[in-house]
Amino acid sequence: MLKLRLFFKSKAMNTLRLFIIRHLSVYYMLIACFAFSLMGAASKLLSEQVSSVEIVLFRNIIGLVFVLAALYRHRNFGKGGAPWLFVFRGVIGSLGLLCFFYNIAHIELGTAFTFQKTAPIFIAIFSYFVLKEKLSKLGWVAILLGFIGIVFIMKPSGNMGLIDSIIGLSGGVCMGLAMTSVRKMRKYYSADMIILSFMIFGAIPMAIILALGEYTQSLPTFVMPDSTGLVLALGVGLLGYIYQVYMTKSYRATRKAGIPAAVSYADIVFSMILGVLLGDALPMGFALLGIVVIIFSGLLIAKEK
Repeated sequence: MLKLRLFFKSKAMNTLRLFIIRHLSVYYMLIACFAFSLMGAASKLLSEQVSSVEIVLFRNIIGLVFVLAALYRHRNFGKGGAPWLFVFRGVIGSLGLLCFFYNIAHIELGTAFTFQKTAPIFIAIFSYFVLKEKLSKLGWVAILLGFIGIVFIMKPSGNMGLIDSIIGLSGGVCMGLAMTSVRKMRKYYSADMIILSFMIFGAIPMAIILALGEYTQSLPTFVMPDSTGLVLALGVGLLGYIYQVYMTKSYRATRKAGIPAAVSYADIVFSMILGVLLGDALPMGFALLGIVVIIFSGLLIAKEK
């Protein structure tokens, strides 16, 4: 009887273990999404003390420490040979991040994350025109739906005006360009070097802008946050790094990239919940419809690629 119980217990444990392993990419992506949403919430709170430029600086300086440590440990740089791609990915990715943090500070958290999630729509377009990849009829339908969703969200209403909408859309375009360039960079640089390009060009230009701000009123200046702000700044950097780690683990743990790509839209839900806890209103009407349409469009694109 004891052997029988042990047999069934061991069989149940093996089944559970296999189930977890089979869905490991999903769990990793959910952790990444939650960390990313927490980073957004922390940056929203931090934006009450400092500018979006300074938040990007904090985000990348802290991340830079981890990336340099990883490069020192792995000694994997890639063969190199594409410096213009290295610079382009860093600059365009940092511009996208700046737009993202600006939106977080000025509009609802969930809507800011939705703008950021328009990137796959632009990745599909840039991959077609720049990388000459084929796109099916369903892919074009997904892109059309995505733009319809964008139009619904960009309809100025409530606290979001036209400028916030344009900056949000610009962030999606920049992130789409950055991710498309990564697909070319993989031939020349390791993952750590690709992240390094993002961290370097997200830190140095922001530091220059803040330094110039001391001499002109048209640019933001560096403001030393209080003790709470310093904790939030550290949180933004750490959570951003955790997001990168678990997102990478998620894609490595599956042969079907569409699965983690689809699950990655969970950060919109997480960010909406956190946004409400921070005092945001839930998106309603056209804005909510736009969010749903963009998520559906992204899921179709994830299914295609």
